Amino acid sequence: MSDRPSAAYLSGLFSLEGRVAVVTGGSSGIGRAIAEALARSGASVVVVARREPDLAGTVRDLEAHGCRAAWVSADLASRSGVRRAAEGAAGAFGEPDILVNAAGINLRPPMGELGEDVWDTTMAVNLDAPFLLGQRFAPGMAERGFGRLIHIASQQAFRAFVTSGAYGVSKAGLVALARSQAEAWSGRGVTANTLVPGFVMTPLNARLSADPDRVEALAARTMTGRNGVADDFAGAAVFLAGASSAYVTGQAIFVDGGFSVH
Repeated sequence: MSDRPSAAYLSGLFSLEGRVAVVTGGSSGIGRAIAEALARSGASVVVVARREPDLAGTVRDLEAHGCRAAWVSADLASRSGVRRAAEGAAGAFGEPDILVNAAGINLRPPMGELGEDVWDTTMAVNLDAPFLLGQRFAPGMAERGFGRLIHIASQQAFRAFVTSGAYGVSKAGLVALARSQAEAWSGRGVTANTLVPGFVMTPLNARLSADPDRVEALAARTMTGRNGVADDFAGAAVFLAGASSAYVTGQAIFVDGGFSVH
């Protein structure tokens, strides 16, 4: 780190040195970009996802940047899987200071064909797992006087389009969960917020990405004239994870190129 005064000032605002972060869904898409951003800002990062080759590759890439990283393979669709993920994550570098819930499932059958199996799986991964991980980690954060809960929500949490179905309901619940967590723990130094993407070309959006006309139409709806990329979330995540966001809590922060403004 440079000894210039500006570098020291920026470090005080945004450095995550000495912090431990857990990022679910951290082996691909927005989750991976956030995991890298937190790690390169100084945090020790535990990446949680299902596929071991992707996890191992992510950790190798982070270590190549000189970062401290580990991975845990887990299926967050079951409560027992969430519990195993939590204990494995805490065993890597100790209890986390930062929890990022980026893991998600995006099943979009028409509402009339939406069955209980899709509903249950969607709620388990997108809403139950963030709740359970928060219950596991946030009380300890509060005892230590610092914590950051960051959830990745969706435009469908606020408006219905492209067959929102159970996915939209789960993401709306996630926004409400952040508010409830903020109410419960912000007085003891634990903030809770959501990041709300626009349309981002990630594996989670593979169905829409395969339709060039729809992709173009979504880009045209933004004010920046383009769809999002995963790296657009790096700076926002580092801000929400660090000391300078201490007075930001219970908020849904839109990172969407103006998609939601009109």
